[in-house]
Amino acid sequence: MSLVFDHPAVLAALWLALLPWWRLPLATSEPAALVMLPADRLSVVLDLALRAAASLAIAALVFGLARPFLGAQTIEKVARGAHLVLTLDRSLSMDQTFAGRNPQGGEESKSETARRLLTEFIGEREHDLFGVVSFSTRPMAVVPLSDDRVAARAAVDAAATPGLAFTNVAEGLFMALSYFRDRRASASRAIVLISDGAAEIDFRSAERLRARFAEYDASLYWIFLRTAGSPGLFEKPDDARNDNAKAMPERYLHLFFNTLQVPYTPYEADNPAALAQAIADIDRLETRPLVYAQRIPRRDLSGWAYAIALVLLLVGLLAKIVERRVIA
Repeated sequence: MSLVFDHPAVLAALWLALLPWWRLPLATSEPAALVMLPADRLSVVLDLALRAAASLAIAALVFGLARPFLGAQTIEKVARGAHLVLTLDRSLSMDQTFAGRNPQGGEESKSETARRLLTEFIGEREHDLFGVVSFSTRPMAVVPLSDDRVAARAAVDAAATPGLAFTNVAEGLFMALSYFRDRRASASRAIVLISDGAAEIDFRSAERLRARFAEYDASLYWIFLRTAGSPGLFEKPDDARNDNAKAMPERYLHLFFNTLQVPYTPYEADNPAALAQAIADIDRLETRPLVYAQRIPRRDLSGWAYAIALVLLLVGLLAKIVERRVIA
């Protein structure tokens, strides 16, 4: 941490702090003869104290005008947490309730429920770094990995706005994985995918995802917001002809995630309580040691300098008032 000045040239005026040692702005009276004055150590001490206070007051004013500040710095801290990228589905179906209809009365849509619970989740994870990605037809990098809780909550709030029709999970995951590209592996990495549907992933995209997950060693949590009556992740169709990626994209996406060779945990949530339980489970699992850098902004010290000068000037003013009363 270093002391820096915005206007260092002003410090040339520090010589003015020597003026009180030449003369004080107090009334003086010359005695008729020095031998008539008794020794008065208290007066000597008060004189030195007032000169020192005046000198320090001038120096503090000069320092304040020079705008001193402590330079910004980055410190490394160790805590328990993770680097988490919240990857949020913004397809049109997320604006419906778990019952598969438009919200009525006090009902919450799936996106609103996810927003409420994720906002609480972010507030409780004190040492995590959060990033937010939203996706529908195309992915959007909303907030990069950082410890800025305000930005992360605002990004999650924005995800509750109306979405588009298509669910491009692969592109959303590619965007989420890119958040780890230029970061050292100082903590566990995890992608939290929240979606109520899926789409077929082509062979090339599947191979690229396997390679990226292996490269960044990122675990994956999929919270599947299941709409009432829709097939689940673990169900096999009664008719074998329907057992394919086009007819059951969620089931086949789940099977693909199992081949990633990284920690993968799926959750099926068909109501707000199940979603809350899934998020609580992730909160419990992701508590490994985390090394992170905290940026401390510059700290302006001019206010302290002015405050010190004000106190010292008040001391001089009080001395001046008392002097006048004694003379009177």
